[in-house]
Amino acid sequence: MKYLAESLGTFFLVAVVVGSGIMAENLANGNNAVALLGNTIATGAILFVLIKMFGSISGAHFNPAVSLVFYLRRELNKKDLLNYIIIQVLSGLIAVISIHYIFQIDLFQVSSNIRGEFPLLVSEIIATFGLVLTILLIRENDEKSVAIGVALFITAGYWFTSSTSFANPAVTISRIFTNTFTGIAPESLLYFLSGQLIGCTIANYTFNLFKKN
Repeated sequence: MKYLAESLGTFFLVAVVVGSGIMAENLANGNNAVALLGNTIATGAILFVLIKMFGSISGAHFNPAVSLVFYLRRELNKKDLLNYIIIQVLSGLIAVISIHYIFQIDLFQVSSNIRGEFPLLVSEIIATFGLVLTILLIRENDEKSVAIGVALFITAGYWFTSSTSFANPAVTISRIFTNTFTGIAPESLLYFLSGQLIGCTIANYTFNLFKKN
């Protein structure tokens, strides 16, 4: 059941990110700030709901970076890590196609939205570091509040990071295949994934420092 939970959770997360981006862009009349606000509210809301739904079943990762951290912390074995990552990526891709279908746009797309290079890498380091540290520290002190903590951090992250806080390799890969408001061009992928890997590793190390003290 944990694999099904990760699949459904990642599906709905990516569906909301991409779908709310399309809806916001359609309704915002070219005002990107309004479109981003709509995208932000929907994403923060669904994160809270999904973590509450599936947290007790799979841990509600929906994110290979989070799964990697729990593997490093020996709370997830290698088999589950690999299966989680595969499920998360595939579910995200299915979500993109599904959202394209219901909005009646081309099912298969590749984004042309080049989001940047090294500054975006740093932005994703900060975003992923903050997200993972939010999860680890709140779980340590008040496990029931992880859902609201993650939802609020990502809501803030949309606005204080130049990358709009992807902080999730599965979501990042999925967004390559939508040439809509939330898309990311393949040329930017390496910078985002590298930042996310570095960010989650540093967050785990930082949490360990807190634990030692």
